[in-house]
Amino acid sequence: MKIWVDADACPGTVKELIIRVSKRHKIFVVFVANKHIGIPLSVHITTVRLDKDPEAVDEHIVQHAQAGDMVITQDIPLASRLVSKGVTVITPRGELHAKESIGERLSLRNFMQDIRDSGGTTPGPPPFTQKDKQRFSDTFDREITKFLKKRSIQDETSPRQ
Repeated sequence: MKIWVDADACPGTVKELIIRVSKRHKIFVVFVANKHIGIPLSVHITTVRLDKDPEAVDEHIVQHAQAGDMVITQDIPLASRLVSKGVTVITPRGELHAKESIGERLSLRNFMQDIRDSGGTTPGPPPFTQKDKQRFSDTFDREITKFLKKRSIQDETSPRQ
């Protein structure tokens, strides 16, 4: 498993939590962004900085994330593409996207985009709160625990050399 982070709009507190978990459990994390992001050096953490094309980060993550990986993003079209590949997708506010619900979320997002494109205004996202951070932490912990259990089982059943 690898964790991919759509890092441009990811809150700092969420990045810090991901980094702590990566170091504690030796899980590889890749922060992908269009701009420089300050991430501490670690053998388990890397950054990929792409050009300013707004779709470059999404395309990079879609091309490299595999079934069994996890992606942290608030981008619903990106989440839709990843969920269909078997990738676990969590928003920085702790919402876990699932195959059963991502179509509805994408439809609502597209509807709101149509309103904006026709000159209407829609509310932006609310400020990121401590409650959002806690919800992310809970969801992230639950999904990491599932991964660690799978990794433990795989380690026990793989042939010893």
